[in-house]
This record gives sequence, C-alpha cells and structure tokens, in this order.
Amino acid sequence: MKKYCLAAALSMACLAPAAQADTLLGLYVGVDGWKADNEGSFSYKGNAPQDFNFDDETFVSYYAALEHPVPLVPNIKLRYTELELTGSTRLDKTFSFNGSDYVVGTTVNSVSDLTHIDYTFYYEIFDNDLISIDLGVNAKQFDGEILVKGTTQQGGADYTETVEFSGFVPLVYGRAEAGLPFTGLSVFFEGSFVAIDDSKVQDYQMGIAWEFIDNLAIDVAVKAGYRSMTLELDDIDDINTNIDASGPFAGIQVHF
Repeated sequence: MKKYCLAAALSMACLAPAAQADTLLGLYVGVDGWKADNEGSFSYKGNAPQDFNFDDETFVSYYAALEHPVPLVPNIKLRYTELELTGSTRLDKTFSFNGSDYVVGTTVNSVSDLTHIDYTFYYEIFDNDLISIDLGVNAKQFDGEILVKGTTQQGGADYTETVEFSGFVPLVYGRAEAGLPFTGLSVFFEGSFVAIDDSKVQDYQMGIAWEFIDNLAIDVAVKAGYRSMTLELDDIDDINTNIDASGPFAGIQVHF
C-alpha cells in the first residue's frame, strides 16, 4: 500500500512545474508526525469484541493536493496515514478469533494494521487571504491485517492467527482556515465524518500554522495541533473495530 501511495504522490508532484508556470494551479505537499494515545477493541466474524491495551505510538502521515481552476471538476487530495497498533491483554473470558479460542487467564498480543489512504475530492467554497472554506467527499481505503498471538485451546502456546481485510469507507469532508493579517499565522480545522448503521468514522485535526516563506515561487509553512480518529468499523471483510487514536501532531507543508 505504501508503494502505491508514494507512486500516486510522486505522480502529482510531477505537476509542480506546471503549477509554478501557471499561478492558477496549486500543488500542496506535506508530512505530519502524530503522537497518538490509542485504545479500543476488535472482533472477527461476529464474535465478541476484545479490548486491548494498545501502546502509545508516533505515526507519520504524508499528503499531496492539487487545486485547479477548471469549473465543476473537484480538486483532489491524497493522504497516506500510518496506523499500526501494537497491544496486549490478559483474558478474563474466552476470546475467539478466526476459529481459534484463546485461553482465559493467559496474555494475548496483537498487531492491528489500520494504515489507510484517503482520497478526497473537494471544492473551494470560499477562498481569500483571510478565510478559506473547502467542502467535499472522502473515501478511506483500508488494506490491512490483524495479527493475534497467544495460547489457544487448539494450537497451544504462542499460536498466531492473521486475518487480512480491505474495503472503502465513504465520508463527508470539510476544511476551514482563518488567517491573521501580516503575520503569516492562521488557525485551521480539517475533518471527515460518517455515521451509517453501526459504523461511525471520524478523523479531524485542528491547530495553528505559520507560513514563514511566502513568495511567487514557493510557500512553506509549519503547523501544529491535535488530531483525533475514531474507527467504529462494522463488517469490513468480517472485521469489526472500535478504535480511538488521538494526540498532538506537528508537520510541514510546501505550496508550489
């Protein structure tokens, strides 16, 4: 998946010369580091969910966005978000996963790879030097796996089960930014949300940015804030999750 995302981002980056030559086009590329506090549970094929004590971890997110003046054609943004959760729990009841029953009173370890790509299509509803508002739609593409290791009734100690899953989740997208004149400072909010039946997914970040380079060729800004993600996935390839990841982030963005 990572290779696919990087290839897509590089393809968009190839448009940078056109963006520099024509001020009507804009290419944004950036990277964020996200220190997340993680918690939650997962299950497989309708079995009872199991809570895990997930480690706090630092994840990386890359993105590229292309904005253009063509009427009715949406702008596009791609974002790759690393989200691999490592956790463990001591069972107080039997935990079943992929046909294996993990023994009560033993410790079970897991690695849940929920890394994904966001495909966002949006329109600039309002845009000037002080305020900008974007609205659109977003699709999160998951192509991951969940690994569980522990003592099972069938396989004994250190038995490992691995389940792969994939799927798309459609969301509503919005972004707003307000700048403070003559300072390069701005505050922003960006988020996606959906609630359908038993599924609820929300992913938002808010913070402050400082554009310390601003000229005709390139703009460069640093930013910091808070990001929160809730993944209540219902039957994505028979996987169900109730995961919360949230914490501070910092990053840099370049605009050609």
